[in-house]
Amino acid sequence: MIKTRPICIAGAGSIGCFVGGALAAAGRDVAILGRRRIVDSIEAHCLRLTSFEGFDQCLAPGQLRLSDDPAIMSEAKIILVTVKSGDTAEMARLIADHAAKDATVVSLQNGVGNVEVLRATLPGRRILGGMVPFNVIAKGDGHVHRATSGNIVVERDEADTASVLSVPYLAVLAGDDIVGVQWGKLLVNLNNALNALSDIPLRSQLAQRAWRSLFADQMAEGLAVLKAAGIKPISATPIPAWLTPHLLRLPDGLFSMLLGRTMKIDANARSSMWEDLQRDRRTEIDYLQGVVVELAAKYQITAPLSLRVMTLIKHAETSGRGSPALTPDQIRS
Repeated sequence: MIKTRPICIAGAGSIGCFVGGALAAAGRDVAILGRRRIVDSIEAHCLRLTSFEGFDQCLAPGQLRLSDDPAIMSEAKIILVTVKSGDTAEMARLIADHAAKDATVVSLQNGVGNVEVLRATLPGRRILGGMVPFNVIAKGDGHVHRATSGNIVVERDEADTASVLSVPYLAVLAGDDIVGVQWGKLLVNLNNALNALSDIPLRSQLAQRAWRSLFADQMAEGLAVLKAAGIKPISATPIPAWLTPHLLRLPDGLFSMLLGRTMKIDANARSSMWEDLQRDRRTEIDYLQGVVVELAAKYQITAPLSLRVMTLIKHAETSGRGSPALTPDQIRS
């Protein structure tokens, strides 16, 4: 009997646990490398997956390989990197030390620079970029909930890795311009910080024109910076990136009809950055608004709104009191 090699989730947080759990639920051999608290939580309860689509499954610890020891990567055929961007270099070193050289490494992270970091530390290995469009909420006791819609995109390769990873409740598509896809996702992710600063659910936030206008102005600022840099983003939604700011500024009723046709959002969905503030964890603001600010400076243009939002998030991180529950006017001022 031929022994199968597992798919390893390298650094399993909310996204990693959902992705790994969905793969395991579909019969894939899955290894999860996570912090001890995550491993202990799954072992004490189960890995419960729920989704806005009605998916609800509990995976017993025996249905997964679980460890906080990076040696768990040693047999993996595919390694899905799901750590925060700031931890990419350290995870790359762990992969170099523990994983087989023929393992395919896929970045399923926010931001646009993680693939370059992985390739710099792992020369000669197959490194693929990816993009996860949906939001996952950690509900505690091993329970993770997918709260928004969208399909994962993975860079196309000869081994058709995207198809290998595509399972029910976790559609994975192959993409030919993964850099453009990642930039398109970064523009959408600019709202993560706004949601974190608002302290209101994502759907409620997007239902209010004042918040959408703030989001639109941030996107327009980001698009101007990308144009100066010669970067062409590919939208993470069915709506083209250049059109999105205009649609965000529509009256509430019209926008509500449009959103319902293009994206599904749970009533209680929040951004991962909001969760980071509530749990007093470091956010990824430097890899979202921070990238826009840095690129703007490189091309000698201004990005005042991105800089303002980044400053407010960093202040909230320092204060350690969770979301500051600001209004759109307070953010603009």
